[in-house]
Order: sequence, then structure tokens, then C-alpha cells
Amino acid sequence: MASTVVMINLFGAVALLLFGLRQVKDGVTLAFGAKLRSGLAKGTQSASRSFLSGFIATIALQSSTATALLTASFVEKRMVESRMAQIVLLGANVGTAVTAWIVSAGVEWLAPLVLFLGMILYRSQAMARRGGGLALVGIGLMLTSLHLLGAATEPMRESPALAAFFGLLANAWPVALALSAGVAFVSSSSLAAVVLILSLASTGALPLSLIIVLVLGANLGGAIPPVIASLAAPAAVRRITLGNLLVRAIGCVIALPLAGFAGELMAMLPLSPEKLPVDAHLGFNILLAILAAPFSRALSNLMARLVREEARAESGPRFLDERELATPVVALASATREVLAVGDLIERMLMCIADALERNDTGPLAEVPALEKRVDLLQQEVKIYLSKLKSEGLDEEHGRRSIVIIDYAINLEHIGDIIEKGLREQVAKKIDNQLRFSEAGHAELRDFLAMTIDNLRIAQTIFVTRDFGLARQLMQLKVEVRRIEKESSERHLDRLRSGSAESLQTSSLHLDMLRDLKRVNAHIVSVAHPILEEGGLLGETRLIQSAG
Repeated sequence: MASTVVMINLFGAVALLLFGLRQVKDGVTLAFGAKLRSGLAKGTQSASRSFLSGFIATIALQSSTATALLTASFVEKRMVESRMAQIVLLGANVGTAVTAWIVSAGVEWLAPLVLFLGMILYRSQAMARRGGGLALVGIGLMLTSLHLLGAATEPMRESPALAAFFGLLANAWPVALALSAGVAFVSSSSLAAVVLILSLASTGALPLSLIIVLVLGANLGGAIPPVIASLAAPAAVRRITLGNLLVRAIGCVIALPLAGFAGELMAMLPLSPEKLPVDAHLGFNILLAILAAPFSRALSNLMARLVREEARAESGPRFLDERELATPVVALASATREVLAVGDLIERMLMCIADALERNDTGPLAEVPALEKRVDLLQQEVKIYLSKLKSEGLDEEHGRRSIVIIDYAINLEHIGDIIEKGLREQVAKKIDNQLRFSEAGHAELRDFLAMTIDNLRIAQTIFVTRDFGLARQLMQLKVEVRRIEKESSERHLDRLRSGSAESLQTSSLHLDMLRDLKRVNAHIVSVAHPILEEGGLLGETRLIQSAG
């Protein structure tokens, strides 16, 4: 019975740690998501900047998996070179190790204060403060989980069964490595696995060499979740996540036979025995980054040969199958996938606009008309397909879902029109006439574009998951968009009054782009309407605010 209680306490502490990690990630994404993505996409011009970008992004997001998938998506959009992406992930690995080191620094006593400050900020109306508050709450929960882990492992110190089990693992390094990798994989976090190893090591029952082996396993297991998450992704994405797994696997294969020597070496160094797992974790990832970075180009070329591009049609629907019309559930799922593909095309169009604006180059704009034609074609095909389904007879629930899919497809088509006939022409005019926005005006438009792309990604998620919380968040962002558009217009007018020559030259372009981005966001937000209406959370004119 006592052992059962110990295991429940241990698993509960680990669960709290993982939940805290998730809150930190969600909070940072809410507060600084657009800036993080923009910084990560732009901070890859050199190997050192790529490493630093991955390091900072992972420290902020508390998830090397999130950094890996985000970086891979940039490679797919050709915003980041595959070689630089591999270096970004080396920085992400070090970022995770540094996070583990900081978390283990013995500051658990700060948990109540951090939770208190987090809740104060979370109750703010400002989106950035709410995100910061949520992140602080997550940090407070992580610190609390460390205290609980220490208490949970305390009874293990005198356990002869545990000592015997560790003794068996000490003589079976491959098994120990696989066990630790499994823990990291199941928890989707090498950080959680290392913190668990840290708590077990505090019992004094783990030999130094076994600690090294378990840390190696945590690193290997932490590289698997991004690979699993990207299995259905394009080849460009899978190359990055598989490359990172290959690098960690090679590092583990080389380091495993040296675990005994490494343990003896670390015992000779002036390191705290209680923090040996996090020190080993940090040391391994720093060495791996130093040794692997020079081979990033060779790794990128190898992945390109191993993971081939799939041949796929560039026009016409990919998921609409007439044979599925007899089964409404399957047909609706296929239509959903097709409309998601339309949303991906819209994202590519927005990225082309952002790229052209940032580089002051009309080259990226050349792709927009072809993308808009595909958007028109696919949304028309979806409407025709679902009209055939409707003629076969649908129940009420399937009928509502069909309407939601068609509405979202139509809104995406409208967004495509705004991008091609509005934003594209405005950016082209600015570049062709060699006009310049003021530095402040350019930054406002760039950030507004980045926020619009983020909102589209949220809408895509809502469209699939029908998540009430995300739908409510997106609806609240509508107010934020209005505020941004209004404040940017006011600041632009202030610059005009001050006589800024750049603002005078680009006044109409600046205001037109603000207006069109606001219109795009209005269409994006529409995906949340049917979900909130079904839940009784949407009034006739505004979002119903919950009490408190």
C-alpha cells in the first residue's frame, strides 16, 4: 500500500510539472507569439544567430518540440534554410537543458510568490499581461511540482527493492537508456524526464554512470515526439525533425560506452552531487552542438536524399472523393481536410505579402495570383461536393457541419480576394514607386501581418477541434484587432501632423493596408461564430462576458 501511495504521489508531481510546462508555453505564445515567430524566422542568417534563436525560443516556450515544429514549418515555407534549421534545433536542445538547470536551482520557495503575481497579471484585460500571467502561473506550478517530487521520492531512500532495481539497470545500460527514452517520449518532454531523474538521484541510489545513461535516454526520447507529430507533414518538415533525432541518436551511441568514464570525470569536478543529472544534461547538449554544428550542411543533404519529395498535384482537390458521399461522416471529414488545405494556401499568400514587405522585393508577390486561383477553384469544388451530399439527405447535425464548412470556405475565398486585389497591389505599388514607410509605420504593419497569420492558424485549429476556449479567445482578438488598427491609424495621423516626409508619401497605402488587414481578420474571426452560438456564448451583437 505504501509503495502505491509513493507512485501516485510521484506520477501526480510529474503531471503537475507537465501541466505547468504547458501553461508556460500557452502564456508565452499568447503574450509574445507573433514576436517569437518573427524573431525565429528572421534570426537564421548565420549559424550563431540560428543557434541563439533556437535557444531563446525554447527558453521562452519551454518546449523544444514546439521550437522544432515551428522551425520545420518555416523551412516548408522557404523562410529558413534546412541547414540553419538543424542548427536552430541544436540551440533548442541546449535551451531545454538550461531550463532544467534553472528549474533545479533550489528556488522552490518562490512558488507561492510567482503564483500570486501570475494570477494578478492573468486577471488583466491586456492580452500581453494575461499571457505573461499565465506563464508565471505555469512557472509557479513547475516549482511546486519540484517540491512534490522531492517529497514523493523521500520514502525511496530506504527502499531495498528500488536499490535492487537500480542495481540491475546499472548493469544493463541499453535497457536503462530505453526506459528513460520511453519516459521522455510518453511525457513529450525531455525536461520532465531529466527532472524525474534528478529527484531519483537525490535518493542516493543511482550510480554516477547510470545517471549519465538515463540522461542520454531522456535526450533521445525527447527527439521522438516532433518526429511523430510531423509524420503526415511535407518532406521538408520531416527532414528537420528526423535530422534532429538522428543527431541525438548518434550522440547517444557515441556517449553510451563512455558513460562510466564521464561519471568518474564529473565526480572529480567541483559540481554539486544533487545537480549532477542537470549538469550532465547541459554538458551533453553543449558538446553535441559543438560537434554537430560543422556537419549541419552534410546532415541537410543527407536528409534530402533520405526523405524524398512526394509527387502531388498542384491544382484541383486532393481529398474530395465522390464515393464517400454515401457516408456523410467520411465525406464531411474529407471536405474539412480540403478546406484546411485552402487555409494553408491563404497562409502562404500572407507570408508572400510579409516577405515582399520585409525584403522590399516584388519577387514573392508573383506567387500570389496563382495561389488565389487555386483558392477560388478549391472553395468552389468544396461547395459543389457538399451540395451533392446535401441532396442525399442529411441529419440536423451533419447539415449544420456542412454549412459551417461552406461558410469557412467562402470566408477564405474572400480573404484571398482581399490579399490579391488589395494587399498585393498596395505592396507592389510601394516597391515599384520606391516609396518608404516610416520606421514606426513599417513596424506596425509588419506586426499586424504577423498577428493576422497567427490568428489564421488559430482559426484553422478551431475549425477542426471546435474548441470553445480557442473560439472565445479568437473572438476577443477581434477587439484587439480593432484597437490595433485604430491606434496605428492615429499614430500615422500624428506622424503626418509632425510633417514626416515618409508618412506623407505613403499615407494612403498605410491606411489602406490597415483597413484590408482588419477586413482579413474579420473573416478569420467568423470561424468562431457558429461554435459560440451553439454554446450560447454569443449574443446578437457581442460576446457575452462571463461573470468574474
